[in-house]
Amino acid sequence: MRLRNFLIVVKDIEKSKQFYHDLFGLNLVLDNDGNMILTEGLVLQDEKIWKDFLGKDIIPENNSCELYFEEKDIEGFIEKLEKLYPSIKYVNKLMTHSWGQKVIRFYDLDGNLIEVGTPV
Repeated sequence: MRLRNFLIVVKDIEKSKQFYHDLFGLNLVLDNDGNMILTEGLVLQDEKIWKDFLGKDIIPENNSCELYFEEKDIEGFIEKLEKLYPSIKYVNKLMTHSWGQKVIRFYDLDGNLIEVGTPV
């Protein structure tokens, strides 16, 4: 057995596709009308479809998991983030852990938690 993908729920799938392309360079692999597979295994699922499927409410900013990315030029990434998405909601701005890794945490357009850190 192997892990194939990970899925996040989004309100506007086109805006989210653009967000993940703009910031992380992820591209569309497959569009299944309300379910998009992007490169690196990220799947975007339309909130309405997911809610109907589960029969439960979607809870944004639940902080139960995060998408983790690594970036050597984290300062350059932050400049791009602030330029393209100035109203993004931060969990923490750039900080340095005791082991020397720089990280930033923020929510995507739908409250999914993202961490970007320098390579360890």
